Amino acid sequence: MHPLDLFKYCPKCGSAHFEIHNGKSKKCSDCGFTYYFNPSAATVAFIQNEKDELLVCRRAKEPAKGTMDLSGGFIDLYETGEEGVAREVKEETGLEVVEAKYLFSLPNTYLYSGFLVHTLDMFFLCRVKSTANIEAKDDVSDSFWLPLSEVHPEEFGLDSIREGVIRFLKRHQNKKI
Repeated sequence: MHPLDLFKYCPKCGSAHFEIHNGKSKKCSDCGFTYYFNPSAATVAFIQNEKDELLVCRRAKEPAKGTMDLSGGFIDLYETGEEGVAREVKEETGLEVVEAKYLFSLPNTYLYSGFLVHTLDMFFLCRVKSTANIEAKDDVSDSFWLPLSEVHPEEFGLDSIREGVIRFLKRHQNKKI
């Protein structure tokens, strides 16, 4: 099912004449409003400590509950990617981000309340004020430092995170050569 199929009525006027306009939008034939189904912006944080270990989390909630993850989440309205990743890291781990450097982005889908949310996940290399006193809060059941040699992408439950970890490890390996 295409996500637009879930929208039956025009969100502007309430008309039932809300019809497919093209592959990514619906248009109301009564008021002319066109709704484009675009991905939601999300962030992901790569955080390393002085031992060159990666901060990893364990998901507390579905989707992929219990699998490995990285700190991050949806960007709020009026928030930049850098502000969003800093807020999410603080909410999930208690750590304070002092620098967030954009690395790359990957498309993803995220099942939330039975609805498949399309996301654009933006990955950041983050430097934090202190690597001590990590907490597991919000959507995280556990947070811990893991040596890069023990980071296994197949243990990460979300597709974009898994692919992002693969890219990060390759990038890190190439820097050591």
